[in-house]
Amino acid sequence: QVQLVESGGGLVQPGGSLRLSCVASGFTFRLYGMSWYRQAPGKEREMVASVTDTGGSVIYADSVKGRFTISRDDAKNMVYLQMNSLKPEDTAVYFCNRPKGAYWGQGTQVTVSS
Repeated sequence: QVQLVESGGGLVQPGGSLRLSCVASGFTFRLYGMSWYRQAPGKEREMVASVTDTGGSVIYADSVKGRFTISRDDAKNMVYLQMNSLKPEDTAVYFCNRPKGAYWGQGTQVTVSS
């Protein structure tokens, strides 16, 4: 059974940084690309970052380009999202998943507020 467990969220001030972590199990992690998504109240879930299975290519939403960095560690079955220069509009629950993945974990709450 696929399991995705996100962690690292919290309350930070605008301009601050957080590093989110996701540990995956139930599939051969190294064979899949991985993505980070977020969902804010009243908004659609959106993809914010994606990395290929090899780690060779990354894609970011325009809203986070230059501020967020996605990376993966296949030896640990983990994917990370380094978030810098955080803005209030980054406030959301953040999830990791395979592209088109059917199972969603609990997510981790990121709140950016002064």
